[in-house]
Amino acid sequence: MAGVRILVDADACPVKDEIYKVAWRHEVPATIVSNAHFRIPAHPLIDRVVVSDGFDAADDWIADTADAHCVVVTADILLADRCLKAGATVVSPTGKPFTHSSIGNAVAVRAIMADLRAGGDAVGGPAPFAKTDRSRFLSALDAALVRLKRG
Repeated sequence: MAGVRILVDADACPVKDEIYKVAWRHEVPATIVSNAHFRIPAHPLIDRVVVSDGFDAADDWIADTADAHCVVVTADILLADRCLKAGATVVSPTGKPFTHSSIGNAVAVRAIMADLRAGGDAVGGPAPFAKTDRSRFLSALDAALVRLKRG
């Protein structure tokens, strides 16, 4: 059985520094998964996986690795769905947890928005990342790790 760990969909993740700090505080390993190589702290708990630049390569690696001992950090709704099905706990960078009861609605809204954009409708994107999002994320990640460590 693998221990508790954090998997990060890192290419567009605005809270990597916060993830490092929480990982160190909880003494939980974090794997930063991306299509591109970028700097991570030199620390035994922080690991990096650079996948190919193929479509969904990072998502596929994370979904294939995720299990009931993982907290996955992603804003990608379809990846969140795959990870929940694998038994993982999933938190968005804004601190919003993805759950089995909320993911169906999130996938449906995503599909509707994609259809509207494909039809040429001007629809807004997500709200800008705010300081409150960062605070909410820190609380959500901390709470998720505490729950998993308690078993």
